[in-house]
Amino acid sequence: MRRFLLVLLLLLAAPAWATQEVKLATWNIAWLTLKPEGHPDLPREIRPRSTEDIRLLRGYATRLNADIVALQEIDGTAAAERVFDPATYAIHLTSESDTQRPGFAVRRTLRMTRHPDLAELDIRAGARRSLRRGADITVEGEGWRLRLLSVHLDAGCRDEPLQANPSRDCEGLARQARILARWAEARQREGVAFAILGDFNRVIGRNDDFIRIVTEPAPLLRPTEGFSTPCWADSRGGRPFIDHILLGGPARDAVVPNSMAVMAYAERDRSFRQRLSDHCPVSVRLRLP
Repeated sequence: MRRFLLVLLLLLAAPAWATQEVKLATWNIAWLTLKPEGHPDLPREIRPRSTEDIRLLRGYATRLNADIVALQEIDGTAAAERVFDPATYAIHLTSESDTQRPGFAVRRTLRMTRHPDLAELDIRAGARRSLRRGADITVEGEGWRLRLLSVHLDAGCRDEPLQANPSRDCEGLARQARILARWAEARQREGVAFAILGDFNRVIGRNDDFIRIVTEPAPLLRPTEGFSTPCWADSRGGRPFIDHILLGGPARDAVVPNSMAVMAYAERDRSFRQRLSDHCPVSVRLRLP
C-alpha cells in the first residue's frame, strides 16, 4: 500500500511540461507596413492597412493562439505589434532595412535567444530589390528547446526544375536551398530539435529538386506534404502549399498526429486578399520535450 501511495505521489508531482504541447505557426502577412501610400519603398498598388483591417488581423492572431509564429513581410516591430499584442508576444525581426522582413512573434512566457541573421540567404544583398535574410532564434520552455529559422525565399520559380534551369529565380532558389541544407546540417550535428518555416515560394512535390537539396544532409518532416491549402480556395478546390514547416532532429518525432492546420479567413470578397493577406497561417502542434 505504501509503495502504491509513493508511486501515486510521484505521478502527481510530475512536472506539467512533461507532456507540454507547443503550437508552432507561420504567417506571411503581406506588406504589413506603417508607411503611407505612395512611399518610395512600396509598390504603387500597395495600400496600407486601415484601422479596420488591423482590427481583423489582430482578431485572427488572437484566434490563432500560437505559442510561436514565424512571420514574413513585416516592416518593423511597431507594425508587428499592431497585430500581435505586445503584452503577450515578443517580436524579433531580421536586422535589415527591407520592408519585407522575416521574423517571429514569441509568447512572452517562453524564453527567446536571438542568433545572428542567416544573412547569406539574401543572395542579392545591396540590390534595390534584394532578397531576405533568415531570422534565427532559439525558444525554450520548461525542459525543452527549439532552434527556429523563419524564411521568405526567392519567388519566380514556383514549380520548375532547379537543376540546369537558366532562369535567374530558379538559380537563386537552388542557391538558397543549399544554404538551408547547410544550416539544417549544423543543427543535426548539434542534436537539437529544429524547424525551418515560412514562405518558400515553392510548390514542393514528393521528388522536388528543392526538397531533395535541403534534406540531403538531414532528414526533415514536412507536415504539409500530401495536402492542399483551403486558403482563398475557390470552386476548383484547394491550392498547393507554398508556405511550409520543415521539422528536423527530435522535432520530427514530436508532431502531434493530425495537428497540421490552416486558419482560413471568413471574409470571402476578393478585396480582403490585400486587406488581410494572400497567405493564411499554417500551424502544427509539437509535444515537447
